[in-house]
Order: sequence, then structure tokens, then C-alpha cells
Amino acid sequence: MLPLVQHDEGGDVMADGFEQMVEEALAFFALLEANNSKDWFNPRKEHYKEAIAGPAGFFADLMAEDIARLTGKPHSSKVFRIYRDVRFSKDKTLLNTHLHMMWQPADKDPLAPVWFWGLSREYFVQGMGVVGLQGEALTRYRAFVDTWGDGLQSALDDARDTLGAELGDWGPEPLKKVPKPYDKDHPHAELLKRKGLTVSSPIPRDWRKTGVMKATLTNAKGLIPVWEMFDAHL
Repeated sequence: MLPLVQHDEGGDVMADGFEQMVEEALAFFALLEANNSKDWFNPRKEHYKEAIAGPAGFFADLMAEDIARLTGKPHSSKVFRIYRDVRFSKDKTLLNTHLHMMWQPADKDPLAPVWFWGLSREYFVQGMGVVGLQGEALTRYRAFVDTWGDGLQSALDDARDTLGAELGDWGPEPLKKVPKPYDKDHPHAELLKRKGLTVSSPIPRDWRKTGVMKATLTNAKGLIPVWEMFDAHL
């Protein structure tokens, strides 16, 4: 069982126990990258479940409660499987070398923003947004950018300045040209070209000291102005 709280000798809160999950995952993925096969993974499957997948599910459930409190809306959690879906992929690599999770709002509107969290040897990030928009949802997104683009860009700029947040590349490739009926010189042309919009930022570097939950929540709070633009106007 992971400790929820750890203290230093002076009694100050230092971590929440989930830093051990992160360290275990990073060490495991380092080995998996060089041994991505059933023969290597199967004897280590129970270790993965106990040291990484199990704590990840617990962490995701706890964070769902925090995100619900932060947004005022219930969210459900999902931890993505380590097995890759290779049915329609040219890349037949069996296993993911990352740990991903997501928090979805109870609202089934395709434009209700989702939160996501990703850990690998190359990144440790959290973000939020809408992806894979089509049809009416895409039309609504473009109208939102056209009408509320200034406020959205301001919120994105603030998240960049305070968190180092960047627009994500999840989902379909942006269009080459600004879609009709919007002018090619529209002040938010780059946002209009997108078929979804996500923003992500690195988890604060002091996560080993503060705990992963606090670090993740700190990020979420910094992204709330962007979430509020989505929630109020999208």
C-alpha cells in the first residue's frame, strides 16, 4: 500500500507516495524499451501491476476527485493499458513505454474538455483540451475561436508564462489553410486551422519533494483559465 503522506524529521509534508510509482515506471520503461516482447514482459507483468498500474489507478481516482472540486463538475478517470492496439498500425511494437491517464467530464458533449496526464522517459506532462472534432462540433469550435479568440489566446498566453504550457499536437493534423468562411488573415488563423485544441505543460520539477498529486494539481490550477474559456463559451 502506498503511503498517502510522508514527512521529514521536522514534520513537514514532503511527498504523497506516488513519486515511488513514477520512479518505478521510469525504471521499468527504460528496460522495456530494450526488451519490448511478450517473453520479457510476461514474467514481469505482476510487478508492473503491483508497482505501477495499481498505484496509477489509485492516483487517477484521487485526482478525479480533485479535478471535480477544481472545476465544479464530476469527472471519471481512465488509465490506459500498456498493450498497444496494433490492428491498424504499421508499427507492431507490442507494449507502450509510457503511462497515460485521462479524466473525462460526465457531460457527454464532444466539446466538454478532458484532462490528460502522461509519463515517459521523454516527458512528464499534464494537459487539457478537446480533440478529434468533426461536423457540428468542429463548426462550434471555429465559431468559438472567431468570437472568443482574444480571451482564449490571453488564457493560453498566461498558461505559457506561468507554467511553460504549449499547444499540444494530439489529434489530427491542422489544416494548411484557414477554413471558410473565415478570412485567411484572421487574427487567430492558426487556432482556426486546428480540428481540436489541447494545451499541456510539464509537471513541476519539484514533484519528488511536493508529491505527484500536489504537483499535478498545481498544473491543473494553472490551466483553469483556459478550461473556463472552453466551459463558458465553447
